[in-house]
Amino acid sequence: MVPLLLVLLLAVILFGAGFAVEVLWWVAVVVLVLWLLGFVMRSTTTGGGRGRWYRW
Repeated sequence: MVPLLLVLLLAVILFGAGFAVEVLWWVAVVVLVLWLLGFVMRSTTTGGGRGRWYRW
């Protein structure tokens, strides 16, 4: 009975980890798209050059 419970626990942990990794991939894609949009749509400075779109 104990080995069966260990296998089931391992399956649940791996399923949870797989789901978390999938969610993290989607978050990474969204952040990348936002970063690219910010890079493309940044405003120009008074001298005509491109300014930074981030604050640091």
